[in-house]
Amino acid sequence: MNKLTQISLAAFLAMPLGLPPALADTPSDILVIASNINDIVSIDPAEAYEPSSGELVGQTYDRLVQYDATDLETLAPGLATEWTADAEAKTITFTLREGVTFTSGNPLTGADVVYSWKRVFVLNKSPAAILGQIGWTPENYDEMVSAEGNTVTVRYTADVSPAFVLNVLASRPGAIVDMKTTMENEVDGDMGNAFLKANTAGTGPFVLRDYRPAEMINLVANPDYFGGAPAMRSVIVRHVAESATQRLLLETGDIDIARNLTGDQATALEGKDGIRVETFPQATVHFLSLNQKAEALQPPAVWEAARYLVNYEGMADSFLKGQMQVHQAFWPSGFPGALNDTPYSYDPEKAKQILADAGIETPFTVTLDVINADPFPDMAQSMQATFAEAGINLDILPGTGSQVITKYRARTHQAMLLYWNPDIMDPHSNAKAFAYNSNNGDDFYAPSTTWRNAWAVPDEINAETMAALAEADEATRLEMYQDLQRKVQQDSPIIMTFQASDRVALADDVLGYVHGPTSNFIYYRLVTKD
Repeated sequence: MNKLTQISLAAFLAMPLGLPPALADTPSDILVIASNINDIVSIDPAEAYEPSSGELVGQTYDRLVQYDATDLETLAPGLATEWTADAEAKTITFTLREGVTFTSGNPLTGADVVYSWKRVFVLNKSPAAILGQIGWTPENYDEMVSAEGNTVTVRYTADVSPAFVLNVLASRPGAIVDMKTTMENEVDGDMGNAFLKANTAGTGPFVLRDYRPAEMINLVANPDYFGGAPAMRSVIVRHVAESATQRLLLETGDIDIARNLTGDQATALEGKDGIRVETFPQATVHFLSLNQKAEALQPPAVWEAARYLVNYEGMADSFLKGQMQVHQAFWPSGFPGALNDTPYSYDPEKAKQILADAGIETPFTVTLDVINADPFPDMAQSMQATFAEAGINLDILPGTGSQVITKYRARTHQAMLLYWNPDIMDPHSNAKAFAYNSNNGDDFYAPSTTWRNAWAVPDEINAETMAALAEADEATRLEMYQDLQRKVQQDSPIIMTFQASDRVALADDVLGYVHGPTSNFIYYRLVTKD
């Protein structure tokens, strides 16, 4: 690092955070981001569960297989160069990449892989449930994973496809940590958890130099990264909670990227000299759910009519502009298996005819629970107006997020506006939520929108969901998920409406920034400044 960069970096680290500094431009080899990062609890891959911590894990660790910054739609080699799967034997064998070292200088070995995944189960934090989906438990893990030389053998017990296993291992808790460094920093048998809460021990393109909770993150480039050294010598993420301050810092040239602008602020920056605004689809899907415990919402004709009473385009082109795009299937666009058909549009006359043909008497009133935070109240008011056109009166009940979700989990709502994020980037992650409910009993809680809306999913759809999970042929498997999406899209009490988008404002000279559909798919490695 040259003297100018050292001075510039020191100046940035000395700035009072949240206040506009007096610099004119960021250094050419330092990327400066303003973002709200006060959600971070831990950056240990075995514990990290928040969006900001997931983003940080993605910069500093690798997995055996992963979605790379160069192609977010293809599961690609990471720390493994190749793998062979035996679906019948429920076994996948990985060949590790030669010559990879951790940022400590320690060489990557198969023992690091075995240790990394085992500590997820020993620590038993929230991410353990993700790896547990393939049948691993603390009791059977030692029989499931083994290593010899540069080969790692993975066995699994769940009735799932190899593709699903690979996507589980490509998720955040699949990150490989430096066993030697971690064990050297172990305290009271914690497998280095206290150390990794605020330090990194990975192979990734960046290394954590400094982390101050709710203040800043300072990453420095790993010059020996197997995928090529990043162009940016350093990335600084400044905690700036106020969107107005983020905008001001970008306009004065004191940051390169503003991540948390309101829709109005992002729109105001469009076309401004030296700044561009980009929209990135996210994996979050939004939906209107109709609880089948409410008698008025049980007829399938009500489900069908509701699909024609949402003013999708009207909302997307006005107050949701830049925040959401119309999406009417349960798996988000941008990943294999997504169904991008949008067969429904606002047509109140058609909706009225559907209700009349089914002999449903109108008007009738339904309560609509909604989180009292943007943009949900505006969405609810739009639906209140459009549903009234067909004689369905929506009585809006606003509440805090915790109040609304608690009611949803208890199945005591009638209609509700909500959203869903996949746990892993595999279509089964959403299929199990929107197309599966094998036990609709009140005493059988399931963390799915089908159970929470008391929809007894038809047996054939339940069977197809589980068959898709186990299907070994990837092309066939993706076709099955598209078929499931069509069936839920056409005939269910869950009306898919939108896919969320993030609007990010960047300095014009920042190129190569990758902002994928979840925080796990945000990458700085390819960033350059022109």
